[in-house]
Amino acid sequence: MDFRIISLPPFTAVTSGPDPSCDFSPSGVLGKFNAYFSAVKPSARDSFIPRDFLFFNQEAGALEWWYALEEGMSDGGYEKVAFDGGIYLTYFYWDHDEAANQKLYQEAKSYIEASPVFEPDERPGHYSMGHIITPPEVIAALGNGMMEAFVPVRLKKDFVR
Repeated sequence: MDFRIISLPPFTAVTSGPDPSCDFSPSGVLGKFNAYFSAVKPSARDSFIPRDFLFFNQEAGALEWWYALEEGMSDGGYEKVAFDGGIYLTYFYWDHDEAANQKLYQEAKSYIEASPVFEPDERPGHYSMGHIITPPEVIAALGNGMMEAFVPVRLKKDFVR
């Protein structure tokens, strides 16, 4: 598998808060958060970058969703959090295909473990996360979308080129 290595900048986000029930229904924590940020329209300048990131918050033992705010954007009454940015290894799979996700995640972990350059960088507030990259109108036409997974890495402190 070929992986991309990207950098995400620091940003301020709003959070759904941890949801141990993983409730994406319209009345659930994640469903309400999805409705909030789906109604937000970023500026044309900022509409091409991923803004929402779903991850498993290990401390809380629950799914949590963040939405990166741009300057002047409403927080919708949600709590704000600071993301410190970082380097991520990414891969793609069809959303809801957990077998493919687990296979690719294990390949990514093996790649990182064998890398002379990178090491894992998972820590509180800095987890593996995902973002659906398929536009809503394409999801409606296809019946599914592609998920991009982000696995945090950092340069090894003892790496010498």
